[in-house]
Amino acid sequence: MKDPMNKPANQQKKDSSAVTPRAQDYAQWYLDVIKNASLAEHSPVRGCMVIRPHGYAIWEKMQRELDDRFKATGHENAYFPLFIPLSYLAQEEKHASGFAKECAVITHHRLKSIDGAIVPDPESKLEEPLVVRPTSETIIWAQYKGWIQSYRDLPLLINQWANVVRWEMRTRLFLRTAEFLWQEGHTAHATETEAREEVARMLDVYADFAENVMAVPVVKGTKTEGERFAGALDTVCIEGMMQDGKALQMGTSHYLGQNFSRSADVKFQNREGQLEYVYATSWGVSTRLIGALIMTHSDDAGLVLPPRLAPIQVVIVPIYKTDEEMARTTEEARKVAAELKAQGVAVRVDERDGMMPGAKYYEWEGKGVPLRIEVGPKDLEKGSLCVARRFLADIPGETPEQQRKRRKAFLPRAEAIASIKPTLDAMQKELLEKARAFRASRTRVIDTLEAYEKFFREEGGGFAWVHWAGTAEQEDEMAKRFETSIRCIPFDDQIPAEARGEGKCILTGKPSAKRVLMSKSY
Repeated sequence: MKDPMNKPANQQKKDSSAVTPRAQDYAQWYLDVIKNASLAEHSPVRGCMVIRPHGYAIWEKMQRELDDRFKATGHENAYFPLFIPLSYLAQEEKHASGFAKECAVITHHRLKSIDGAIVPDPESKLEEPLVVRPTSETIIWAQYKGWIQSYRDLPLLINQWANVVRWEMRTRLFLRTAEFLWQEGHTAHATETEAREEVARMLDVYADFAENVMAVPVVKGTKTEGERFAGALDTVCIEGMMQDGKALQMGTSHYLGQNFSRSADVKFQNREGQLEYVYATSWGVSTRLIGALIMTHSDDAGLVLPPRLAPIQVVIVPIYKTDEEMARTTEEARKVAAELKAQGVAVRVDERDGMMPGAKYYEWEGKGVPLRIEVGPKDLEKGSLCVARRFLADIPGETPEQQRKRRKAFLPRAEAIASIKPTLDAMQKELLEKARAFRASRTRVIDTLEAYEKFFREEGGGFAWVHWAGTAEQEDEMAKRFETSIRCIPFDDQIPAEARGEGKCILTGKPSAKRVLMSKSY
């Protein structure tokens, strides 16, 4: 007889206090969610992280979704070296100065034992130092010089999935690490118009992915001059609001003009037979998106995942007390799993023995699995299944106990199986609606510095739509006073109706044609 009560102490159900309440300590809550969901952990290398299988599975789903979108817009994947000659990086002055403080540099290619210590071999010093890529514009454009000769070679639409290194002083798992994973698109065009169209197209791809796959509403806009990518003429971005009211830059797309083609001397013969420099773009998102998922949707029970990004969308838990019950419920669980897999649903049957069902529920909830199916002896007798949701759309005034009861539904078997895909679709939409409602509740149209100060110092802050006509130095002044920044100058269609129209700069009182989006940020 199998006795699920007879289990090791380390398999006992964890206390709910394992995740620090979000309202109590947001930073610790974030780390607890990552730990309890087994997403990532710190590595022995300062500032670097180990992405565990569950976390990497989420990244893989993001990759597939984005990669399909890139290829649908004509882009191809390639791969370029991790190491960049220092002279390449130095060719574009603004680019080099923008990344100088974050670069890891290799000066030797061999180690040697000297007096019992392992040190770089003095005789292996490189003729030219190599930079571990912080981004790849310079080395990619060095290659493009051999690929592009004529307008017939354009546009060149290349993306690479890679890791990069930026020697950050203050790190936080997923959000800011010394090494991180990302994709970086690098495209070449015959005209400025085509290049700018590419910049806008890829930002729209990111925004669509954020809203319809991640269920994170975003604001699209242009970065101020001080916030642009180093070496770009223009940078556009998407900004999401996290549950502490702070903004997170989730993706950027850059118009590089002819800066990098000039530094790498990449010219093409146009239709008129004249030589001119190519117009360039670059764009990217990173594993920071996993941090965005966590901070937008998760709760005090742990990770919450939108179904479209959940590596496991349904977990099935057999419930039993005897060997005979275990055999029957496990067999049924496997059958249900097979039927759901045939529908394209990602399913896991939790057949671990010696572990209470409640401990399994707790673990899978902490990992963000959207739906759980429970199969017990009584369910078999009734021909039913218990379907439990990880989260529900909020009902005003509902108590936690009422919501807990509403999360579970006992349905006839065929009806339960037929309900899974529609339920997952509904949950995807509910997450986006909930995030939109939260963002609306923490967004203000502000016209005075007094109201601005009150919003960020007393009311918790969020997104502030304000008129701005200040200088870069005055942007810095606002940052020092309120720890806020201009997240973007929004596109016209991103500004809510109540925030449109001309006005006066919140700081200087000078005339302002439109509002900008200000917030504290990560």
